[in-house]
Amino acid sequence: RSTYRLKIFASYPLIDIYLDEQAMSSAPTLQSRRALYIGGLDPLVTEPVLRAAFIPFGPIAHIDIPMDYAAGTHKGFAFLEFSSGEDAQEAIYNMDGAELFGKSLVVNVAQENRMNLGSNKAVWTNEEWFQREAGLKEEQEKMEEMRGKERDAEMLKERPPVGAR
Repeated sequence: RSTYRLKIFASYPLIDIYLDEQAMSSAPTLQSRRALYIGGLDPLVTEPVLRAAFIPFGPIAHIDIPMDYAAGTHKGFAFLEFSSGEDAQEAIYNMDGAELFGKSLVVNVAQENRMNLGSNKAVWTNEEWFQREAGLKEEQEKMEEMRGKERDAEMLKERPPVGAR
């Protein structure tokens, strides 16, 4: 047990907070190889169903099922953390490829968030994107097309007719 002093506001006294070290690790710990990614979930799968399917392999510390709030369901995958790495490995061995509500599950060790879209800049910092969105690029293309037509007309004026010499 650890003791932490926390001052919330100046008008409140100091409050002693006792935190259990196990409670502090309620979020999945990816480096410990106890956290699993479970993909291919049917929309009917809920946290209690997932807990019931994986509890035979050991105590479950945490379950996270990301929600798609626009659709009103989960996104089709979940993260589950076991209390020990051996339990997690046993769950992978037994549940990877197993069916739950008629859908085949993909179960493996959860990886760090590796989402990298190729840049760490926002798209609107790119001048080309900004011009395209503002309609400036289209206007420039039209102007160049007009200049090209004018050049073509000038070239035709300078050439003598084909039969005249």
